[in-house]
Amino acid sequence: MTTHWSVVLSAQDKDSPAAYQALETLCRTYWFPLYAFVRRQRRSAYDAQDLTQEFFARLLEKEYLKSANQEKGRFRTFLLVALKRFLANEWDRQHAQKRGGFTPVVSIDQELAESRFAAEPAHQLQPDVLFDRQWATTLLDRTMSHLRDEYMATGRARLFELLRGCLARDESALSYAEIARQLNLTEAAVKMAVHRLRARYREILRGQIADTVSSPEEIEEEIRHLFSTFG
Repeated sequence: MTTHWSVVLSAQDKDSPAAYQALETLCRTYWFPLYAFVRRQRRSAYDAQDLTQEFFARLLEKEYLKSANQEKGRFRTFLLVALKRFLANEWDRQHAQKRGGFTPVVSIDQELAESRFAAEPAHQLQPDVLFDRQWATTLLDRTMSHLRDEYMATGRARLFELLRGCLARDESALSYAEIARQLNLTEAAVKMAVHRLRARYREILRGQIADTVSSPEEIEEEIRHLFSTFG
C-alpha cells in the first residue's frame, strides 16, 4: 500500500520530493484539528495561527520526523504528540510574541478558522478527545466533498443533492418515492442509486483514512476509534 503517510515514513530525508509533497498534502488537509487544539490551550487566535504555521514549518523541515517510524502507526497520533512537544518547548514561550513573523506553510484563513472554532459547541471533553473528533469531522467533510465533486463531474449534481440525505438515513431526507418522482425514476432505481452512493462513500472514506495510517490492517481500527469519539 503506497499512501501519503507510508511515503513519508519510507523517505524521511529532505531530498525526497515525494515525501515532502505527501507530508505537505497531509498538513494542508489536517491543519484545522491542530489549530483548534492550540486554541484550546488558551491561545489567542493570532498566536494559534503563528504557532500552527511554525509547527508545520518545522515538521516539513523533517526535524520532527526523526522520531516517526512504522511502529508509531497513525499520522494522527504522531502529529498530536509532536504538536504537544512543540508547544511545551522553550521556543514557544520565547517567540510566541513575534506575531505574523513566520513564512506561511499552510494556508490558514483566519476568519474561516475562527468561525469554525466558534461553531463548536461548549463541552468539558478533554482536548485530545476533541482533537480526534475534529479529525474525524475533517475526514467526513473531505469524503463528502470528494463524493460531491465526482457526481458533479459526471453530470449527476441533482441526483447527489437529492440522495445525500440518505447517506446517514437523515429523518429530514426525502422519501425514495419523492426522489423517484422528482427524478422521473422508479423507486427501485432510487434504492439502487442510494446503495451505490453509500458504497462509494465508504470507499472514499477508507481511502482518506488509508492515507493517514501505515498499514491496511489499521484502517478498520481507525474507523472504529474515530467514530467512537462522537459517542
